[in-house]
Amino acid sequence: MFGNPEQMAQAMRQFADMLSAPQGSGPVNWDMAKNIARHAVVADGDPSVMEGERRQIVDALNLADLWLNEATELPSGVSNPQAWSRSEWIENTVPVWQQLCEPIAERMVETMGGALGGAGLPSEAQQMAGPLMGMLKQMGGMMVGQQIGQALGSLAREVIGTTDIGLPLSDRTALLPGGIASFSDGLELPADEIRLYLALREAAHHRLFKHVPWLRSSLLGAVEEYAKGITVDTSALEEQIRELDINDPQALQEALSGGGALLKPEETERQKAALARLETLLALVEGWVATVVDDAAEGKLPSANALAETVRRRRATGGPAELTFGTLVGLELRPRRLREAAALWDALKEGRGVDGRDGVWGHPDLMPTAEDLDDPEAFVRGEAAWDISQLDQKPESDE
Repeated sequence: MFGNPEQMAQAMRQFADMLSAPQGSGPVNWDMAKNIARHAVVADGDPSVMEGERRQIVDALNLADLWLNEATELPSGVSNPQAWSRSEWIENTVPVWQQLCEPIAERMVETMGGALGGAGLPSEAQQMAGPLMGMLKQMGGMMVGQQIGQALGSLAREVIGTTDIGLPLSDRTALLPGGIASFSDGLELPADEIRLYLALREAAHHRLFKHVPWLRSSLLGAVEEYAKGITVDTSALEEQIRELDINDPQALQEALSGGGALLKPEETERQKAALARLETLLALVEGWVATVVDDAAEGKLPSANALAETVRRRRATGGPAELTFGTLVGLELRPRRLREAAALWDALKEGRGVDGRDGVWGHPDLMPTAEDLDDPEAFVRGEAAWDISQLDQKPESDE
């Protein structure tokens, strides 16, 4: 079925006709990815944000920011609160997705190009197919772009704001009316309390991401470090391709659109360390946010405890968002030790006060480790003597 170079060339031309957007310099056709994601959310209904909805969300974020002033020493991270449609969320978060996805996408595109160009072809046909390799890689970029677009479209249908997955997907503070409505479905709680609680979480995340300079790069860097150890299962890919008819581009495209199943970690020590660092840092972020939000809402938001438990279950059990992220970067993104991290932040507040608790974020060397989550009281006692002002000082000379 792969033996006729003319048939292959014809199939390649059919694929080329589907490339409606320029590939660009990277491995992924991001224009195509965005278009597919937007089409997915529009198909389900993605109305523009009405002025009344926008005002409700902006007011909730501003009020949440005021309440947080009483619960943390970190300054406000909300400067221009916004309400987004799902399509606007896609558009505004793609730059970070590019940073997260392209290391793996590049490997997938290279592997797809090699597999498509060589799988099942006799040597003389491989030589004749040489000039088509550029187009094959472009098709690989299109296929990965399609996969990413479908995943982002799925994720956009359930996200509430810019920080749901614990990573800073945008510098702007924003909530989605559609996401809030989905989250509220089945909760017999006042809509304004749900909106305000979710605004507290969004605003608390942004305080961290804006005023802890090293945090963003550490989180995204850990994801990238892990991604470097992801490989593409070449044998599985070639097996899929051998079972397909090269004259049926649509069937080939559909088979490869599930490329997440072809990703596999190498499980090197370096990768395990990156994963452990990422999981611990995610848990510490989530635990701090949960603690600060609980403090800010105490006595003001009657539904706070019920909403906190709903969010904990949502984050701890995973779901479509986690599966989507796994498809995009080959990684489960789950803070597995939320309760332990929250207990540690509570212990720090009890032992050192709000200033001492929030001061730990001042330098990465001050941060708790995975072992510290096992014994928060020991961390509070053992680290009490740390002074951040000494970290950047040069040691005094003995002379």
